[in-house]
Order: sequence, then C-alpha cells, then structure tokens
Amino acid sequence: MYISEMKTDKMPRIDATDKRISDLLLEDGRMSCSQIARRIGGDLSERAVRYRINRLIKSGVISVRGNVNAEAIGLPVCADVFIEVEPSLIDTIAKQIAEYESVSYIAYSTGDNDISIQLFTRNNSEMFRFVTEVIGKIPGVRKTHISFVPIKIKDDHVWPIPSSIVTKD
Repeated sequence: MYISEMKTDKMPRIDATDKRISDLLLEDGRMSCSQIARRIGGDLSERAVRYRINRLIKSGVISVRGNVNAEAIGLPVCADVFIEVEPSLIDTIAKQIAEYESVSYIAYSTGDNDISIQLFTRNNSEMFRFVTEVIGKIPGVRKTHISFVPIKIKDDHVWPIPSSIVTKD
C-alpha cells in the first residue's frame, strides 16, 4: 500500500505549513519559532509556529531529539543483522537484543529472518564478535546474517513528511 492510499480517521491533518515547519526542523532541530516564521513568510507568526509544533509533537507526527552521529563518536562500522530464531522465542529474543546499546534499530521481519537489527561498532572484528559471541549464543537463535552498510544514501532518522499526505486547503 502506498502512503497516498492510506486513509484513517486517526491520522492528524497535516497541511503544507506543517510540512514546511517539519522540513525546517529537519534542517536544524534547534531553529527558533521566530526564525521558522521568518523563513516561511507570509502572515505566519512565531506564536502560530509554536502552536503548530506543539500540535505535531502531541499528535506524534514529529519528535524533537538529538540524533547521534555514530561515526563521530568512534563507531564507524554499521551493519544490518538478520536473525532467524525459534518461533516461540521471537519476542523474548528481540527484547533481549534491544537492551544492547550498540543496537540502534530492531524490528520483527518476515521471510527468511525473524528479527532485523542495525548495529554500530568500532571495527569489523567487534561487529563479528558481537554477532557471533553475543547474539549467536542467545538460546533460540538459529542463524544470523551480517550485511555491512558501507554507505548510507538515505537515513530514516532524517525523513521528511511525504508530500502525498499533505492536505490541500
């Protein structure tokens, strides 16, 4: 299903101004409301920007947080690790793996693997040891597959609101 095909009564209404505010916050998450109002222009006030940001946060559309650059803190090796586990232990194993600080993402998956994670380490050896000696030794883990990520083209932590869901006035 494409985003433009999704319809639900629980989805908040997002207009072009909301999208522009979100895009500017992606550009600089510390941008002030007055600066955002100036960049958007028109008759949009600082107060209106603040109201809209609060509404977007409250509805769960955006969140404001400091994203860590793993490479800048000495963790330049990134890999997606796919894990096959005993079916009855998926939830238990996923929650256990989620506790490790080097795991930045974890989700259930379908197909040949049951769990998908993203992992950051100092070097390839550390990555290999973590996958084989930590994850591989968890009871119920059947198999792991490491897929190194040498270059990121798009990082979903910096994902703009798709234009296809913006409401037209």
